[in-house]
Amino acid sequence: MKADLPVLDLEGVSRRYGAVEAVRDVSFALPQGARVALVGHNGAGKTTLMKLMLGLIRPSAGRLRVLGEDPAAGAAAARRRLGWLPENVTFNPALTGREVLRFFARLKDEPASTADALLERVGLADAARRRVGGYSKGMRQRLGIAQAMLGSPRALLLDEPTTGLDPAVRQGLYDMLGELAGGGTTVLLSSHALEELEGRVERVIIMDRGRLVADGTLAELRRLAQLPVRARLTLVGEGVPDWVGDGLAPRWLGANLLELSCPPEAKMEFLRHAAADARVTDLDLTPPTLDELYAHFLRGREGAVR
Repeated sequence: MKADLPVLDLEGVSRRYGAVEAVRDVSFALPQGARVALVGHNGAGKTTLMKLMLGLIRPSAGRLRVLGEDPAAGAAAARRRLGWLPENVTFNPALTGREVLRFFARLKDEPASTADALLERVGLADAARRRVGGYSKGMRQRLGIAQAMLGSPRALLLDEPTTGLDPAVRQGLYDMLGELAGGGTTVLLSSHALEELEGRVERVIIMDRGRLVADGTLAELRRLAQLPVRARLTLVGEGVPDWVGDGLAPRWLGANLLELSCPPEAKMEFLRHAAADARVTDLDLTPPTLDELYAHFLRGREGAVR
């Protein structure tokens, strides 16, 4: 595969199950080393897209290439370069964690030492000889992450990877994903935990009822949405400053804390006023969150459908 070719490339991809169109005319391309979040409600088409990329199902229409090849055409070499974590990961409960991971390592022609190193990396070295049936949900999830990372995959597809993980383990996972992306692995993860994705992915693809409704970096999505910036002013003295008009929707959060809603186009003028006001002793600006952007684009989609 040429270095300049997309790792994942979809053109007008659709997938129909009888009368239900689970994925509708979806197009996007992901380059090497990208960290991308695929977000949407249940039934938005996220898992169907991942199954298409894995070659588990074929598109009803459109063109799909993974690592330059059709994933459903039986190219085992291409599939061996993919890592996959399903939303509900299950393993044989009678096997130990080491036995499970070594089994998957053999399927990818990886040495047993690779499996042992990954168990160490995901924090399961001490539980490697325990049967999986005795693992907690979080431990099973970590084992699933380890098997997805076998073989240094060129593309890593993760469906709700942080389910059941405590905050420290979640942070460790995102650190590992950052390292993999830095080495050229393309990471596509589906998640409902939108808040934790901010600062951890470079791009967000929003799905709704099988259609792609938004695609871009957080900065690009914020420019498209034009949602207001929240500002909080810490003031000395009483009363709302004269330069704060009703258009900024002022409301008091405490005796000296005033919250405002500032349109993007008025942000610079707002900052000039705040910097020149001796009553302002502190200022915090909060741009629209991914949760807010997600809700905005879904509302726009609902309005277009009506």
